[in-house]
Amino acid sequence: MKIVYDGTLDPRLCKNVLGELIPALCAEDENVIYLDADLMNCIGTAKWAREHPDRAVNCGIAEANMIGVACGLASAGFKPIVHTFGPFASRRCYDQAFLSGGYAKNDITIIGSDPGVTATLNGGTHMPFEDAALYRALPGSTVIDVTDPTMLISVLHQCKDRPGVKYVRVGRKQYARVYEEGSELPIGKAVTVREGSDCVIFACGIMVHEAMQAAAALEKEGISAAVVDLFTIKPLDADAVADWAKKTGAVVVAENHNRYGALCSAVSEVLAERCPTPAGFVAVNDSFGEVGPQGYLQERFGLTAAHIIEVARATIQRK
Repeated sequence: MKIVYDGTLDPRLCKNVLGELIPALCAEDENVIYLDADLMNCIGTAKWAREHPDRAVNCGIAEANMIGVACGLASAGFKPIVHTFGPFASRRCYDQAFLSGGYAKNDITIIGSDPGVTATLNGGTHMPFEDAALYRALPGSTVIDVTDPTMLISVLHQCKDRPGVKYVRVGRKQYARVYEEGSELPIGKAVTVREGSDCVIFACGIMVHEAMQAAAALEKEGISAAVVDLFTIKPLDADAVADWAKKTGAVVVAENHNRYGALCSAVSEVLAERCPTPAGFVAVNDSFGEVGPQGYLQERFGLTAAHIIEVARATIQRK
């Protein structure tokens, strides 16, 4: 695995990556089957699905039923990969995922696309800030916030054969390029993207890019900030969190999510149990989403490098 971050966007759209990756997984493994809630055109699987009706099922705008169908297929030995927009992949079908998936021990992979502010013009109804928190509360679950297209490919290959309910949140458009193509990123292991000694910024998803931008700006002020990608929100790499907290003495957590229940909460629990450390948080503060371009929404909800810098300065002063 190699870090190649230079601030530029990966040329690959995540929806195009999914449009190629899902058929490839089905071709590699005869037990993989794909289900969607009438959004195949949104991630580029529609043409392939028409050509392979035995491997792709359009369940229509009936997300709860789709999860039930997926769990039934899992109980018969299939490896279902399910996709719909983040709010419908989480709160709309949570009971089915919890009972027919987790409780019944059926292994399914759920892709929730356009999470948080990446829902942009689809607006507040389509802007899940709570999805990762919901799935983090499901016993035995795996929760991933994708950082770039290379990671998306790596984690979906792993999720295919990983037990339990897996929830993968990823936008459909471009992400900053962080990892070299072909890199393997083991689920549950943090990745140190940048070294530092004065504070550590734990981030996931689109906030890894913001964290790197913030760290570069802080360096000009004489502040050395490490950046650690905690893309696996559950199971969290608690050892990495504790080690970095002890090493730097100041922690900042940045996520495209409500600050209650997901990465901010997961890191806080580790700090409280293993190494009480001054911590600051850059996340959505108990708010619903709204309509707008992503840049505006990141400013509106405080999800920018500038906000990370402000929180980092304040947190370091509390050391």
